[in-house]
Amino acid sequence: MTERDANALRAEALESLLVEKGLVRSEVVDAIIRRFEQDIGPMNGAKAVARAWSDPGYRARLLADPWAAIAELGVTAIPDAPLVVVENSPGVHNVVVCTLCSCYPSGLLGLPPSWYKSPAYRARIVREPRAVLAEMGLVLPADVEVRVWDSSAEMRYMVLPERPAGTDAMSQ
Repeated sequence: MTERDANALRAEALESLLVEKGLVRSEVVDAIIRRFEQDIGPMNGAKAVARAWSDPGYRARLLADPWAAIAELGVTAIPDAPLVVVENSPGVHNVVVCTLCSCYPSGLLGLPPSWYKSPAYRARIVREPRAVLAEMGLVLPADVEVRVWDSSAEMRYMVLPERPAGTDAMSQ
């Protein structure tokens, strides 16, 4: 059994107990899951990235006033903190971490991946970002600067990745 399967079984057992004790209704749980699957998630951040790659004016607005630019897309993410969008370039690779907990712009990017919340990632990425990125499969050239941004309850960060080579003719 995978860890994911074990977590799914735990979640189902917990939901069953909560429903059995009358603390929550299954319909409420289903509605919350639907909201996360359809309205909150990485597709919102992906919309902003795709638009920024294909529209220089939007890119400038996203970098200058992220929440306003994201609202232009009809995304209903509720800004829970100011957001800064940092841009990767051929000479700069940005990395985000929350060293205190796991602050993350969930309304825009969905739930954080498990590695983002892990104490090992949070402790090591600030000390040895190149080593951690290499362990994750990303080996950066020595001349690329790595910038680590510490997300917090007062400030969230999102990285605007470089547009992949060969995609210039693609639309959103």
